[in-house]
Amino acid sequence: MEIDIYLKPFDSEAFQFLSNVDKSRLANVIIQYNKIDVYKEGDEESAKEFKDFDIAILGVPEDRRSLENKGAGNAPDKVRYYLYRLFSHWNNVKIVDLGNLIPGNTLDDTYFALKDVISFLLEKNVLPVIIGGTQDLTFANYLAYESFNKVINITSVDSVFDLGHNQDELNTHSWLSKIILHKPNFLFNFTNIGFQTYLVNKDSVQLMKELYFDFYRLGEVRSNLEEAEPMVRNADILSFDISAIRQSDAPGCFYSGPNGFTGEEACAITRYAGLSDKLTSFGVYGVNPKYDNRSQTAHLAAQMIWYFIDGYMNRTNDLPYLLSDDYIKFNVANENFDNDIVFLKSKKTGRWWMVLKPENIKNNIYRPHQFIPCTLNDYQDALNNEIPDRWWK
Repeated sequence: MEIDIYLKPFDSEAFQFLSNVDKSRLANVIIQYNKIDVYKEGDEESAKEFKDFDIAILGVPEDRRSLENKGAGNAPDKVRYYLYRLFSHWNNVKIVDLGNLIPGNTLDDTYFALKDVISFLLEKNVLPVIIGGTQDLTFANYLAYESFNKVINITSVDSVFDLGHNQDELNTHSWLSKIILHKPNFLFNFTNIGFQTYLVNKDSVQLMKELYFDFYRLGEVRSNLEEAEPMVRNADILSFDISAIRQSDAPGCFYSGPNGFTGEEACAITRYAGLSDKLTSFGVYGVNPKYDNRSQTAHLAAQMIWYFIDGYMNRTNDLPYLLSDDYIKFNVANENFDNDIVFLKSKKTGRWWMVLKPENIKNNIYRPHQFIPCTLNDYQDALNNEIPDRWWK
């Protein structure tokens, strides 16, 4: 498949001055796709090319379903302007910038093109970093996994659930409903981080409970930000809506409000995501230059991507289903169960997992999900004869 039919190079002239300033800036480290010397002539050549990269940056200037946040489609190049100014602190980082996706005549055309490009990258083991555009593009990101015959987890950092109503068209506030209703469905679990209760219908909260989805209030996460690490560690997709950050830190979004994560907390969450060996795509959505004060939000989004890359470059291949000897096993007896609750602690990183018994996993495609990321607190709760909520779900 030739993905270049979907892509348009971005205007890089604004970064030319950086090439003479410092060679370690990302402007001199990231390879622009349209400037790669060898390409084309079939899948074999393209595979040879893409094996040289770990991460691909892709702008998607699409905001037709943004509702009140029109203008978010202009974000990709604004974010790039600040991303390319940042310094690389990594050896052998391999990043390609694909440019911007060409918007389709219809929004469905854009979704189709984005799905194709992401599927291509996933097949080549290249992790896409998507700069939106609006968060409904997460639906196309999800569809890109359909051909791989695996169930996946999605984590969204957002102040609301984006469930919408069944009769609604797909938009930035209803994409999750479309994913839930999509057939065939290959969503194993959904996690929302940072919802604000007063912005969420109580019926939506009840629906999330009935679906056994994980959702965490803003105050709950901010009170102990380290608890966010296992929330993103089990995700295949991280979708970050910039409106989850408080307006004083990220004014460039119509939906930003007085409460939300700080810029530092947002960067910490994206670094946790980058560290996750399981996560294979990441998107930042909702940045709107029209509302931005001195490009503060675009600058923050660039720093969030930088922290994601930093996490990625510090991955340790820490996956318990590899059945290596790098884990310490703990069996915790509970008076309410015949079987022990099994915990694993990584010798490499000190991270924790709970293990569901394999006989509880009836279908092979669900076996990777028997390892549930958790924390030391979950293990200590189990020692006190309390069943961790993560285990129940």
